[in-house]
Amino acid sequence: MAVFIDRTMTLTQSLLIIVALIATSAFFSLAEISLAASRRLRLRQMADEGDARAERVMRVQEQPGHYFTVVQIGLNAVAILGGVVGEGALSPYFARLFGLWLSADAAQTAAFLASFITIISVFLVFADLFPKRLGMSSPELLAVRMVGPMQVLITTFKPLVWLFTVSTDLLFKLLGMPLARDEKITSADILAMTEAGARAGVLAVREQQVIANVFELDTRLVSSVMTSRDRIAWFLRDDPESVLRARIVAEPFSAYPVCDGDIDHVLGYVDAKDMFQRVLSGQPLSFDHGLPLHKALVIPDRLSLTEVLEQFQQAHEDFAIIVNEYSLVVGVITLNDVMSTVMGDLVGAQDEEQQIVRRDENSWLIDGVTPIQDVQRALDIESLPHDDEYETLAGFLMVMLRRVPKRTDSVSWAGYTFEVMDVDSYRIDQVMVTRGTRPGPAVSPAAGP
Repeated sequence: MAVFIDRTMTLTQSLLIIVALIATSAFFSLAEISLAASRRLRLRQMADEGDARAERVMRVQEQPGHYFTVVQIGLNAVAILGGVVGEGALSPYFARLFGLWLSADAAQTAAFLASFITIISVFLVFADLFPKRLGMSSPELLAVRMVGPMQVLITTFKPLVWLFTVSTDLLFKLLGMPLARDEKITSADILAMTEAGARAGVLAVREQQVIANVFELDTRLVSSVMTSRDRIAWFLRDDPESVLRARIVAEPFSAYPVCDGDIDHVLGYVDAKDMFQRVLSGQPLSFDHGLPLHKALVIPDRLSLTEVLEQFQQAHEDFAIIVNEYSLVVGVITLNDVMSTVMGDLVGAQDEEQQIVRRDENSWLIDGVTPIQDVQRALDIESLPHDDEYETLAGFLMVMLRRVPKRTDSVSWAGYTFEVMDVDSYRIDQVMVTRGTRPGPAVSPAAGP
């Protein structure tokens, strides 16, 4: 009876030690994953709200060497002790159990394997998997709670920590790797976060698309959004009132360039609001009788949309004439055109609907001057070949065909067929896009009329 009680107490003590080791290992695992998974933006927000511990966590993230050294010392020490204590505590009992069926040597071997697997399984679940999943659920909240005890341990084991940290830093230097954590946030990081937020339901899909469009402003040139030269409604300086009225009725816009002789000699522009006010007040609609002519903002056609916004802001204008390197007018752009790119169908929805019309589930009718980014978005195409050589759907077809397209010419790419439906004086008016062809860079120009 005394022997039985002694063995029971020994097993109980061993099990208590194992539980303590599991708790210790879980603490280090939780400390490790919570620091690694903590988002700096969230920590900064917590610090701004008055949580001083968040500042300490951010400082540790900048130089995490000592922190992770203590974590690894603790995890490895606990793993070794757990194996020793667990094997010694459980093997005799497994040996007795297996001895009922196996020989003494076989029972000892089986007992060792059984105790080893049992200890590994218990540590894996309770000291590794569970705490790490817990740490991933709320990393910032757990990190601020762990940073205090961890800094105490860093101070306690400072000589040992210093030795291992110096050794690790030396290895990093030999490999040419950075010692500090890179905290730079790129546009790709922000877009990835907004996409994750949209999938989680935190952001509406439309809100996520607006954010993506904002970052697109740096990569889209003004020529992808402008009203092209052949679609500009403009006046001559000496046009009579009847011509001005007829032009406004036929082509209603917010502003009209005023030219001297031809469109490449722009004198300025007239605001439609000024014209309407004069009509309503009964005043003559003529430049010779007081119709105000505003100085036009002229910008090059190689600017990005971000640069166009800056030009509008500096000039306090919302209308601009776009010229190429030969000083020829290639288009006009308004502030609303740029905002339509950002807001999508919230602004300028009618124009977008005219450019991309979905006929059924697998076909679209698209205007040739539609920006290629809008086409990719509508068709859900990630990339197109030679995408740095064109800005519109018409440009894509020209690059793929290597000539000016004719009616019924077609191009196949990424499971879509792009067929030219109408050409007006070498200008591609309408393109029929159908889904269902084999993906690939096949180009099949058909003979046009």
